[in-house]
Amino acid sequence: MPIGAGCSTPGIVLQLDKESILCQGAYAASNPISGYNPPNYNSVRTTILQREKTHVERLMEPIRGTWQQKGVSICSDGWADAQRRPIINFMTVCEGKSMFLNVVNVEGEVKNKYFIQAQLEKCITEVRPKNIIQIITDNASTCKAAGGLVEGTRPHIFWTPCVVHTLNLAIKNICAAKNTEANAMAYAQLHWITEISDDTLFMKNFIMNHSMRLSTFNDYSKMKLLSIADTRFDSWIIMLKRFKVVNRGLQDMVLNDRWSLYREDDVGKAQFVKEKVLDDLLWDKIDFILDFTGPIYEMIRVTDTDTPCLHLVYDMWNTMIKKVKQAIYKHEDKRDNEESPFYKVVHKILVDRWNNNNTPLQCLAHSLVPMYYHSTWLNENVNRQAPNQDLEISTERAKCLRRYYPNPDERRAVNLKYAKFVGGFGGF
Repeated sequence: MPIGAGCSTPGIVLQLDKESILCQGAYAASNPISGYNPPNYNSVRTTILQREKTHVERLMEPIRGTWQQKGVSICSDGWADAQRRPIINFMTVCEGKSMFLNVVNVEGEVKNKYFIQAQLEKCITEVRPKNIIQIITDNASTCKAAGGLVEGTRPHIFWTPCVVHTLNLAIKNICAAKNTEANAMAYAQLHWITEISDDTLFMKNFIMNHSMRLSTFNDYSKMKLLSIADTRFDSWIIMLKRFKVVNRGLQDMVLNDRWSLYREDDVGKAQFVKEKVLDDLLWDKIDFILDFTGPIYEMIRVTDTDTPCLHLVYDMWNTMIKKVKQAIYKHEDKRDNEESPFYKVVHKILVDRWNNNNTPLQCLAHSLVPMYYHSTWLNENVNRQAPNQDLEISTERAKCLRRYYPNPDERRAVNLKYAKFVGGFGGF
């Protein structure tokens, strides 16, 4: 899930799969097993189901017990079920432990900001407002607007855009640049990546959509080609990684006599695949794409988990952008003070996405990590600053504290404690 909140909790089985449980109960009731007297259908759908629900609720009590002390994030994500019905699910995440709240079938609904706000408010009421730190959704304009409505009525609750979704959009902007008048400069630098994407996808489909061609490929490679998920653009990077791994198998396949025999249904396409597979320039471009998108992909892997990482996001963005620059400049054999038109476009995409993703809560969390004040971390890069010396972080942290502590006297006391924390005085 893009929100980075797992769904392997008993509550999901209970609430999402109730119909399946009843069907299994009906099957067991109508198909007796020798020596076993199963409960009847009515018992399964009433007494036993209620008993199991109570048992699951009891299992989730320890998770609920941490909410007041540790704080909760409410995560929401939209998807479609097997019947293509639009679904929105809601979960809580606290210290890496996720719990399913509910799922809403929004088929036929007008999914505007007021509708989404209403669904979020139901979850907030169930979890209790005082326990909630933030709500996390994707970056869609309606979700952002709904988050703004929640913040307006409950200032202590922050809306946070999903980091993984933001990074996916950045990869999409880089690897699938649109040819529009407003995007002409970016398209001029990035369109070759789209061509690589189209070519590799064509080759993958050409091989996998024909049993004989697929059989030939399987003879030369123990690893399979991967399909990509439409909702996760970073899966295209994974597909390219797999292409690189099975490079030798692809080349052996098109050089084999069997390839000539099985290509008769479409000689032109088969010849195109063969030329591309044997084109060293193609593989060089794939290597470059994987090199400079690698830091973005690695950040997705780190943030797309149940492990709390809000306090690390600010630094991860900065580090990731630096690593992207290093990969591009190494490929182009440029020095740091030289200009790279390609990197300039990529950098703008990443910075624009970061500006849309950065929140006061992330800056506050970053400010409360002792590592970022230590000389070891600061000396790793001459441009690094401690959070209390960084203007952007300090400005956003102040916004956060004003919302948490509207009373000036309370806020003054908190700022004094923060100053002691920065200086390592007293209990710090």
